[in-house]
Amino acid sequence: IIDYELILSTYLVCVGFFGLITSRNMVRALMSLELILNGIILNFIIFSNFFTNREGGEIFSLFIITLAAVEAATGLAISLSIHRIRKCTRIDQLNLLKW
Repeated sequence: IIDYELILSTYLVCVGFFGLITSRNMVRALMSLELILNGIILNFIIFSNFFTNREGGEIFSLFIITLAAVEAATGLAISLSIHRIRKCTRIDQLNLLKW
């Protein structure tokens, strides 16, 4: 039964990496990063339940979810400030060294 969960988490990580590599929009790259983190969280929970019956994986996953929420809020704040200044959120058109 562990095979199906591992396939799902691997799929989430692969879709996240593909979205992160191919995205040109900053918000889409942040969403892809969240997919990668969710796949990693799912792996922690699966292996925690498989090897032991302790709650170590679940507690560690809660910390990762908290950090992911902070990362999403910070990333969206940065992208909003860049959008206000540059009127664009495309990653390939941003050059922050030039004004």
